[in-house]
Amino acid sequence: MKDKSRFAPRRKPKRNPIDEGQFYIYGLHPVQAALANEGRVKHTLYATPNAIRRLEEEGAEINVKVKDVTPKRLDEMLGKDAVHQGAALHCKPIERQSFNGLEDAKLLLILDQVTDPHNVGAILRSACAFGADAVVTPARFTPQESGVLAKSASGALDWTPMIEVRNLGNAIQELKNMGFTCLGFDSEAPEELQAGGTSDKLAIVLGAEGKGLRQRTRELCDQMVRLDMPGPIKSLNVSNAAAIALFAATRK
Repeated sequence: MKDKSRFAPRRKPKRNPIDEGQFYIYGLHPVQAALANEGRVKHTLYATPNAIRRLEEEGAEINVKVKDVTPKRLDEMLGKDAVHQGAALHCKPIERQSFNGLEDAKLLLILDQVTDPHNVGAILRSACAFGADAVVTPARFTPQESGVLAKSASGALDWTPMIEVRNLGNAIQELKNMGFTCLGFDSEAPEELQAGGTSDKLAIVLGAEGKGLRQRTRELCDQMVRLDMPGPIKSLNVSNAAAIALFAATRK
Protein backbone atom coordinates (compact mmCIF):
# COMPACT_ATOMS: atom_id res chain seq x y z
CA MET A 1 0.00 0.00 0.00
CA LYS A 2 1.31 3.44 -0.91
CA ASP A 3 2.22 5.79 1.89
CA LYS A 4 -0.41 8.52 1.47
CA SER A 5 1.48 10.84 3.79
CA ARG A 6 3.94 11.42 0.94
CA PHE A 7 1.14 12.95 -1.13
CA ALA A 8 -0.53 14.94 1.64
CA PRO A 9 -0.49 18.71 1.04
CA ARG A 10 2.22 20.46 2.96
CA ARG A 11 1.23 23.02 5.51
CA LYS A 12 2.23 26.51 4.58
CA PRO A 13 4.82 27.90 6.98
CA LYS A 14 3.73 30.70 9.23
CA ARG A 15 4.43 34.06 7.68
CA ASN A 16 7.32 35.81 9.33
CA PRO A 17 7.02 39.61 9.26
CA ILE A 18 10.78 39.87 8.78
CA ASP A 19 10.35 38.06 5.46
CA GLU A 20 8.14 40.95 4.34
CA GLY A 21 10.86 43.57 4.43
CA GLN A 22 10.90 44.09 8.18
CA PHE A 23 13.70 43.34 10.62
CA TYR A 24 15.01 44.02 14.12
CA ILE A 25 17.40 46.80 15.04
CA TYR A 26 19.04 45.95 18.35
CA GLY A 27 21.40 47.63 20.80
CA LEU A 28 20.76 50.83 22.76
CA HIS A 29 22.42 53.33 20.40
CA PRO A 30 20.95 51.90 17.19
CA VAL A 31 17.48 51.65 18.76
CA GLN A 32 17.65 55.21 20.09
CA ALA A 33 18.67 56.57 16.68
CA ALA A 34 15.94 54.57 14.91
CA LEU A 35 13.28 55.83 17.33
CA ALA A 36 14.34 59.42 16.62
CA ASN A 37 14.25 58.95 12.84
CA GLU A 38 10.89 60.23 11.58
CA GLY A 39 11.59 58.68 8.19
CA ARG A 40 11.65 55.13 9.52
CA VAL A 41 8.47 53.05 9.90
CA LYS A 42 8.55 51.50 13.37
CA HIS A 43 6.29 48.79 14.81
CA THR A 44 7.16 47.41 18.24
CA LEU A 45 9.94 47.90 20.77
CA TYR A 46 10.86 44.70 22.63
CA ALA A 47 12.83 45.71 25.70
CA THR A 48 13.70 44.87 29.27
CA PRO A 49 12.66 47.35 32.01
CA ASN A 50 16.33 48.26 32.49
CA ALA A 51 16.79 48.99 28.79
CA ILE A 52 13.67 51.19 28.78
CA ARG A 53 15.07 53.12 31.73
CA ARG A 54 18.43 53.61 30.01
CA LEU A 55 16.79 54.76 26.77
CA GLU A 56 14.66 57.28 28.66
CA GLU A 57 17.72 58.55 30.56
CA GLU A 58 19.38 59.21 27.20
CA GLY A 59 16.36 61.24 26.09
CA ALA A 60 14.86 58.69 23.70
CA GLU A 61 11.25 59.38 22.74
CA ILE A 62 9.55 56.00 22.86
CA ASN A 63 6.60 56.58 20.56
CA VAL A 64 5.86 52.98 19.59
CA LYS A 65 4.18 49.98 21.18
CA VAL A 66 6.41 48.43 23.86
CA LYS A 67 6.54 44.78 24.86
CA ASP A 68 8.29 43.86 28.11
CA VAL A 69 10.71 40.96 27.49
CA THR A 70 13.55 39.19 29.24
CA PRO A 71 17.13 38.99 27.94
CA LYS A 72 16.57 35.27 27.34
CA ARG A 73 13.57 36.00 25.14
CA LEU A 74 15.61 38.49 23.10
CA ASP A 75 18.33 35.86 22.69
CA GLU A 76 15.69 33.51 21.29
CA MET A 77 14.38 36.21 18.92
CA LEU A 78 17.71 37.48 17.65
CA GLY A 79 20.19 34.69 18.23
CA LYS A 80 22.70 34.37 21.04
CA ASP A 81 25.41 36.23 19.11
CA ALA A 82 23.35 39.44 18.93
CA VAL A 83 24.60 42.03 21.45
CA HIS A 84 21.15 43.50 22.04
CA GLN A 85 21.69 45.22 25.43
CA GLY A 86 18.08 44.43 26.28
CA ALA A 87 16.40 46.25 23.37
CA ALA A 88 15.20 45.35 19.87
CA LEU A 89 13.04 47.48 17.59
CA HIS A 90 10.88 45.78 14.96
CA CYS A 91 10.84 48.13 11.98
CA LYS A 92 11.11 48.56 8.22
CA PRO A 93 14.25 49.54 6.30
CA ILE A 94 14.67 53.21 5.46
CA GLU A 95 13.77 54.12 1.91
CA ARG A 96 17.07 54.85 0.19
CA GLN A 97 17.49 58.44 -0.92
CA SER A 98 17.76 59.52 -4.52
CA PHE A 99 21.08 60.41 -6.12
CA ASN A 100 19.57 63.79 -6.93
CA GLY A 101 20.13 66.43 -4.31
CA LEU A 102 23.87 65.90 -3.81
CA GLU A 103 24.76 69.19 -5.48
CA ASP A 104 25.30 70.85 -2.10
CA ALA A 105 27.21 67.92 -0.58
CA LYS A 106 30.90 68.38 0.29
CA LEU A 107 32.09 64.95 1.43
CA LEU A 108 30.94 61.53 0.21
CA LEU A 109 32.06 57.93 0.52
CA ILE A 110 31.61 55.61 -2.46
CA LEU A 111 31.73 51.85 -1.84
CA ASP A 112 32.51 49.61 -4.80
CA GLN A 113 30.95 46.22 -3.99
CA VAL A 114 31.73 46.21 -0.25
CA THR A 115 29.40 43.41 0.82
CA ASP A 116 30.22 42.65 4.47
CA PRO A 117 27.52 44.26 6.69
CA HIS A 118 30.03 44.66 9.54
CA ASN A 119 32.31 46.70 7.28
CA VAL A 120 29.50 48.77 5.77
CA GLY A 121 28.14 49.49 9.25
CA ALA A 122 31.57 50.53 10.55
CA ILE A 123 32.09 52.75 7.48
CA LEU A 124 28.73 54.41 8.10
CA ARG A 125 29.76 55.07 11.70
CA SER A 126 33.02 56.73 10.58
CA ALA A 127 31.22 58.68 7.84
CA CYS A 128 28.78 60.03 10.41
CA ALA A 129 31.57 60.88 12.88
CA PHE A 130 33.49 62.90 10.26
CA GLY A 131 30.42 64.67 8.89
CA ALA A 132 30.15 62.96 5.51
CA ASP A 133 26.97 63.88 3.66
CA ALA A 134 26.18 60.36 2.37
CA VAL A 135 27.51 56.92 1.52
CA VAL A 136 26.93 55.87 -2.10
CA THR A 137 26.69 52.17 -3.03
CA PRO A 138 25.66 50.16 -6.08
CA ALA A 139 22.21 48.60 -5.84
CA ARG A 140 23.75 45.16 -6.40
CA PHE A 141 26.55 43.67 -4.31
CA THR A 142 25.76 45.71 -1.23
CA PRO A 143 24.17 44.46 2.00
CA GLN A 144 20.60 45.34 2.82
CA GLU A 145 19.62 46.76 6.18
CA SER A 146 19.95 44.24 8.97
CA GLY A 147 20.45 44.09 12.69
CA VAL A 148 24.15 43.34 12.16
CA LEU A 149 24.64 46.36 9.90
CA ALA A 150 22.69 48.65 12.25
CA LYS A 151 24.61 47.44 15.30
CA SER A 152 27.97 47.94 13.55
CA ALA A 153 26.88 51.45 12.56
CA SER A 154 25.96 52.28 16.18
CA GLY A 155 23.14 54.63 15.15
CA ALA A 156 24.71 56.03 11.99
CA LEU A 157 22.33 54.01 9.81
CA ASP A 158 19.62 56.49 10.83
CA TRP A 159 21.83 59.58 10.69
CA THR A 160 23.90 59.28 7.51
CA PRO A 161 22.01 58.71 4.23
CA MET A 162 22.81 55.68 2.12
CA ILE A 163 22.23 56.22 -1.59
CA GLU A 164 21.91 53.31 -4.01
CA VAL A 165 22.72 53.75 -7.69
CA ARG A 166 22.15 51.33 -10.55
CA ASN A 167 25.47 52.05 -12.27
CA LEU A 168 28.36 53.14 -10.08
CA GLY A 169 30.49 54.29 -13.01
CA ASN A 170 27.77 56.62 -14.26
CA ALA A 171 27.29 57.92 -10.71
CA ILE A 172 31.00 58.74 -10.36
CA GLN A 173 30.93 60.58 -13.68
CA GLU A 174 27.90 62.57 -12.54
CA LEU A 175 29.65 63.51 -9.31
CA LYS A 176 32.67 64.69 -11.27
CA ASN A 177 30.33 66.84 -13.37
CA MET A 178 29.04 68.33 -10.10
CA GLY A 179 32.60 69.35 -9.20
CA PHE A 180 33.61 66.43 -6.97
CA THR A 181 37.19 65.19 -6.91
CA CYS A 182 37.05 61.40 -6.72
CA LEU A 183 39.95 59.81 -4.82
CA GLY A 184 40.34 56.06 -5.28
CA PHE A 185 42.24 54.07 -2.66
CA ASP A 186 44.64 51.21 -3.33
CA SER A 187 47.46 49.92 -1.14
CA GLU A 188 49.77 49.82 -4.18
CA ALA A 189 48.92 53.22 -5.66
CA PRO A 190 52.01 55.29 -6.58
CA GLU A 191 50.97 58.40 -4.63
CA GLU A 192 50.34 58.84 -0.92
CA LEU A 193 47.20 60.47 0.44
CA GLN A 194 47.97 64.02 1.52
CA ALA A 195 46.26 65.46 4.59
CA GLY A 196 43.84 68.28 3.89
CA GLY A 197 42.50 67.79 0.39
CA THR A 198 42.65 70.63 -2.10
CA SER A 199 39.08 70.07 -3.30
CA ASP A 200 36.02 71.64 -1.69
CA LYS A 201 33.96 68.65 -2.86
CA LEU A 202 35.54 65.26 -2.22
CA ALA A 203 34.38 61.69 -2.85
CA ILE A 204 36.43 58.92 -1.23
CA VAL A 205 36.17 55.71 -3.29
CA LEU A 206 36.84 52.37 -1.57
CA GLY A 207 36.80 48.86 -2.97
CA ALA A 208 35.87 45.46 -1.62
CA GLU A 209 38.15 43.38 0.59
CA GLY A 210 40.59 41.39 -1.49
CA LYS A 211 39.39 42.56 -4.91
CA GLY A 212 39.77 46.28 -4.35
CA LEU A 213 38.34 48.71 -6.88
CA ARG A 214 37.14 47.40 -10.22
CA GLN A 215 39.08 48.51 -13.27
CA ARG A 216 36.31 50.78 -14.57
CA THR A 217 36.03 52.47 -11.17
CA ARG A 218 39.80 53.07 -11.09
CA GLU A 219 39.73 54.64 -14.53
CA LEU A 220 37.01 57.08 -13.50
CA CYS A 221 38.76 58.26 -10.33
CA ASP A 222 40.64 61.55 -10.64
CA GLN A 223 43.52 60.12 -8.63
CA MET A 224 44.55 56.81 -7.07
CA VAL A 225 46.25 57.11 -3.67
CA ARG A 226 47.45 54.90 -0.87
CA LEU A 227 47.67 55.37 2.88
CA ASP A 228 51.21 55.94 4.15
CA MET A 229 51.97 52.93 6.37
CA PRO A 230 55.62 52.50 7.37
CA GLY A 231 55.07 49.13 9.05
CA PRO A 232 55.36 45.70 7.41
CA ILE A 233 51.58 45.45 6.83
CA LYS A 234 50.62 47.62 3.86
CA SER A 235 46.86 47.11 3.68
CA LEU A 236 44.01 47.58 6.13
CA ASN A 237 40.47 46.38 6.57
CA VAL A 238 38.29 48.58 4.37
CA SER A 239 36.44 50.09 7.35
CA ASN A 240 39.75 51.06 9.01
CA ALA A 241 41.00 52.52 5.76
CA ALA A 242 37.80 54.55 5.47
CA ALA A 243 38.26 56.04 8.94
CA ILE A 244 41.88 57.03 8.28
CA ALA A 245 41.03 58.45 4.86
CA LEU A 246 38.21 60.53 6.35
CA PHE A 247 40.50 61.81 9.10
CA ALA A 248 43.21 62.80 6.63
CA ALA A 249 40.78 64.32 4.13
CA THR A 250 39.07 66.52 6.72
CA ARG A 251 42.27 67.92 8.26
CA LYS A 252 42.93 71.48 7.16
